Amino acid sequence: MALDILLAIAAAVIALWVACLVLFWLVRPRGVPTRAVVAAVPDLLRLLRSLIADPAVPLDVRLVLVGLIAWIVSPIDLIPDFLPGIGAIDDVVVAVAALRYVRRRLGLPLLRARWTGTPEGFAVVARILGGDVGPGRGAE
Repeated sequence: MALDILLAIAAAVIALWVACLVLFWLVRPRGVPTRAVVAAVPDLLRLLRSLIADPAVPLDVRLVLVGLIAWIVSPIDLIPDFLPGIGAIDDVVVAVAALRYVRRRLGLPLLRARWTGTPEGFAVVARILGGDVGPGRGAE
């Protein structure tokens, strides 16, 4: 009986996660090259550090960012990282969801003002987060 309940819970969690992955796939930004995303990661990490350390940033945003970092560095994942090609999908989904929340709370202009990387890198990040700040444009 208890085993049946555990199996039902596990099946529900897996089904929910698959639904989230399908939703993420459907709303993903088109035309964003993986190489450009990978190149923007160091600048994105500097942005996260800056936002977490700033007491002027709302507490909920800082907590979401700390939670995001804890999720990414945690060895426990919904999809094990050793699976080639799909191991990091859960980390990517959580990162995009958390960063879109941050974008909604703070706005792209504030994120752009704190960005220390290239304008092209910010344009890639903004596109992933659902904004439209092209290369060379400042915080508007």
